[in-house]
Amino acid sequence: MQKIILIAMMIVAMATKLSAQESGSFKKVLDWSYWQHEPVKYEMNFEKDPESADQNIFTIKSVQSKIKGFGSLGKSAKSELYQDKTLKMTAYVKTENVNSWAGLWMRVDYYSARVLAFDNMQNRPIKGSTDWTKYEVVLFVPKDATSITYGVLLDGPGKIWFKDVKLEVVDDTVPETGLNKGREPKEIPFEVRAKAIADQIKKITEDEKKALKVEVDSLDNEVSKGKISKEKAEELKLNKAKVHAANIETNVTIEENKLSQLVQDRVDGKIEAEDANKRKGTKIIIGDCNDCDKGDQTIINLTSMKVYHGQKDVDKRQSKRTTTQFVFAFGVNNLVTDSQVAHSDFKYLQSHFYEWGVTGNTRIFKEDNLLHFKYGMSLMYNNLRATDDRYFEKNGAQTDLVTSPVHLDESRFRNVYVMVPLHLEFDFTKKEIRDGVNYFKSHKSARFGIGGYAGFRVKSKQILCFEDAVGNDVKQKTKGNFNVNDFNYGLSTYVGYKSTSLYLKYDLQPLFEKNSVDQNNISLGLRFDFN
Repeated sequence: MQKIILIAMMIVAMATKLSAQESGSFKKVLDWSYWQHEPVKYEMNFEKDPESADQNIFTIKSVQSKIKGFGSLGKSAKSELYQDKTLKMTAYVKTENVNSWAGLWMRVDYYSARVLAFDNMQNRPIKGSTDWTKYEVVLFVPKDATSITYGVLLDGPGKIWFKDVKLEVVDDTVPETGLNKGREPKEIPFEVRAKAIADQIKKITEDEKKALKVEVDSLDNEVSKGKISKEKAEELKLNKAKVHAANIETNVTIEENKLSQLVQDRVDGKIEAEDANKRKGTKIIIGDCNDCDKGDQTIINLTSMKVYHGQKDVDKRQSKRTTTQFVFAFGVNNLVTDSQVAHSDFKYLQSHFYEWGVTGNTRIFKEDNLLHFKYGMSLMYNNLRATDDRYFEKNGAQTDLVTSPVHLDESRFRNVYVMVPLHLEFDFTKKEIRDGVNYFKSHKSARFGIGGYAGFRVKSKQILCFEDAVGNDVKQKTKGNFNVNDFNYGLSTYVGYKSTSLYLKYDLQPLFEKNSVDQNNISLGLRFDFN
């Protein structure tokens, strides 16, 4: 097997070039490493600790005033040394003008298939300028762990120093600090484990080939500069190829043994196969779903009228820069006459408004969740119920509220509008970081919106219910313009939590075109924005 691998690697190394390069650079700072995409956003370095000759102080410093993304120095530890143990990472950190946040981080993985435990101190961030302070991260390392990585990160402008980074096993009674806890791992199905091992075997081969390619290119470069002869270079290439071939054989054999043991454990019933019934199926929800993490399960949200294919689809679509919501609002409605709504000619609780429509919600800043621009289209119903058996009557260019000669069981005046609402929304939902990915969801915390609306009237209708002279119940519907303004616009605001908010609207355009006294519609109620 080793000869076959050796020949294949020599062919690849000698005859091919790496065709695609990511735009970035791999940083090494002593035994710490960092991959940074270009353009460069952070500088990583180290300096000697004046208080300890054998101690290094590492630094991460921003080189841009505006930064999207974090910079991190990290290293790895052998997972087999800590399996089924509680691991604590400690370090001393000093900060200067950290605008966003900084923190220690540690991550426990099962290959690249599962994050078994993770904490980056985002729920207890280091901010501003601070002197040397000791911080810690504690995670439980499950027996399935295949890798442990840890380090220190800086998100946004500023500078941090850190030193004396240590890992130590502590008693299992010490609580974990991460939101993703190692003592609460989800079962990893057989199929996921098998694919992860197969991917690792492929990665081992590819990594060794790339490493050999770099060494071969280096030898070719020395030949071109006359530092070594071509014959000597060929000899060195062959020796290096033997080393990498041996590495592949050794490491692949380890993974193949794991795969064989995995199959045996599956046959013995020690590991469950992936349950298709748990992963698939349909879940119908109203509002937010707090228990939808069921793999490929179809999620039908009746309130937002959306269909999601699993929780990952929910996270992805609700974290887009532009999302959509179904909006429904209702409440009380009345007219402001002579700049006041007191002593109104209309019933306060029986006069209602309804509104429903669809809004777009665009996050204004790509990497900040506070400001959103909301826009859309709504259908608004404003209903007024007059007091004291009165109703509206058109009198030329005027529209008067007159008294009925008979008792009115109901007197309702309805105006229907198509409106375009526009709002600037302040959403205080914090971003989530999972597996190193930022999720900017909206409508998960307190919200405040201010803006307005404009549109046109669709129809006006008056409904009168009364009993005629012979005792028959009569329902009279009259359609017309009633001298109502065809164009309407106004101001609106709302404040609330998650999908529910208190909603206030005020028409700047008077209800009637040429009435001697301006009367403006005002509405107060509840608003629901369903993602």
